Amino acid sequence: MNVDVLIKRNSKLTLSSAQESIGTVYLGDSLAVLPKLMPNSVSMIYIDPPFNTGIRQTRTNKKMVRDPNGNHTGFQGQSYRSEITSTVSYDDSFDDFISFLRLRIKLAHRLLSPTGSLYLHLDYREVHYAKVMLDEEFGRENFINEIIWAYDYGARSKSKWPAKHDNILLYSKDRSKYYFNSADVDREPYMAPGLVTPQKRELGKLPTDVWWHTIVSPTGHEKTGYPTQKPLGILRRMITASTQPGDTVLDFFAGSGTTGIAAKELGRKFLLVDSNPMAIDVIKARFGPIEGIDFIDLTDQTNSSGD
Repeated sequence: MNVDVLIKRNSKLTLSSAQESIGTVYLGDSLAVLPKLMPNSVSMIYIDPPFNTGIRQTRTNKKMVRDPNGNHTGFQGQSYRSEITSTVSYDDSFDDFISFLRLRIKLAHRLLSPTGSLYLHLDYREVHYAKVMLDEEFGRENFINEIIWAYDYGARSKSKWPAKHDNILLYSKDRSKYYFNSADVDREPYMAPGLVTPQKRELGKLPTDVWWHTIVSPTGHEKTGYPTQKPLGILRRMITASTQPGDTVLDFFAGSGTTGIAAKELGRKFLLVDSNPMAIDVIKARFGPIEGIDFIDLTDQTNSSGD
């Protein structure tokens, strides 16, 4: 199926609600939602699709409950038992991952404004194939960066070098016009502060294309319980650099909604899409009572895509 067929099948959604509010969250298949959105309407797209790990990603959340017969000992010798509060999961296995992604990338290109940028977040399994596909769809001349997000957490293999980084590919819609503001991004401390002036040391240095940033802590305040949740810090950096206040950011593999949280904090609007009802439940809980966010269920018009 090609993009023209998808667009003809789907009437355009009005963006008036998104433009008047903080943002809109769609429950539905991205292949049905994206053709409904207005062309050239978003300034930045960030997507963190499944990585094609070949397994079902699952996160089980637990809490400790006081129980005299429990098998855990806690504060002041009290007995506790663990109780499962929720389980969130999605299938992360594809026969042809690049074909799954390609049509969505074509639709994404159509939605970007002339000054817009796309960030595609993957890892070593598919990023090389995705780079070739993005060169074809966006034009090799519009490749801007490969960002390496490095972290130091999790198990360590003894049979190979442990994989402790993800890859984020940055493409512009038009390299001669794309917006990029490095002046306002968060700065990092110098690794050798004694070699720079006190003024530089206090200001910090601009990040390079290697970002050292911790993952979401399993016990931290950011934790939502959603598998593969990404930290707010890396989304803030991308959104700050590639958009201006009032711009619209799109994420059509929304997951736990981190893109929307970061956009709201920075004064940007957002459009989030996910076909997993559990993801939408996490997003609703994360935004809580905040007003000005629309939740639209399009599942009666769409088919599940596994986003």
